[in-house]
Amino acid sequence: MIANMNARTQRAGIVASATVGRRVWLQAAGVVGFALLTAAGAHLVVPVPGSPVPITLQTLFVLLAGITLGPRLGALSMGFYLLLGMTGYHVFAAASWGQGNIFGATGGYLIGFVLAQPVIGALSRRSNSPRASLRRLSMTSSLLAAALAGNLIIFTIGLVWLQLWMNTAPVQTLAMGLWPFVPGLVLKTAAAVAGGHALQPLARRIRTSCGA
Repeated sequence: MIANMNARTQRAGIVASATVGRRVWLQAAGVVGFALLTAAGAHLVVPVPGSPVPITLQTLFVLLAGITLGPRLGALSMGFYLLLGMTGYHVFAAASWGQGNIFGATGGYLIGFVLAQPVIGALSRRSNSPRASLRRLSMTSSLLAAALAGNLIIFTIGLVWLQLWMNTAPVQTLAMGLWPFVPGLVLKTAAAVAGGHALQPLARRIRTSCGA
């Protein structure tokens, strides 16, 4: 009997180890994957006349990173993205790279990508309501709040940094760094909410471990 118990315990330990191993690999893939998606979004560029800040698709993937990976892994993913750009990979807007992007006019937005992750991840936790309709409504509200808060953090840091860098009046700073981006923000926020719903099965698997 003792031998059978030991065998069952050993099998349970092997299964648990395999499960943890798969989760770690999935989390690592998520961290790298969202960093690469953000890099891909940086290559879709629409220049804004008179502004050093271009319109890109980056913020969509930044929002989805926090929604899917959670606070800690989302920040790790965006930190990895910045590291890639700083070490020579062409992952910043218009295939640029280098520390000049971090310390230049658009550096505040890039830093905001990282700093927004804890808030996005915390606000996008799924509902435990027993009714499916209420769960979906609650999830939609959470995703919308997460996306709006994420955009607020990114653009607040980006605009303050831009104003200090360009030494412009607030009205000029908003004209360069906010107003041209509002239509795209609306579309990307809606896409992040829809994508967040679609990625919930993946998010549940990645965020199972505490602190993810």
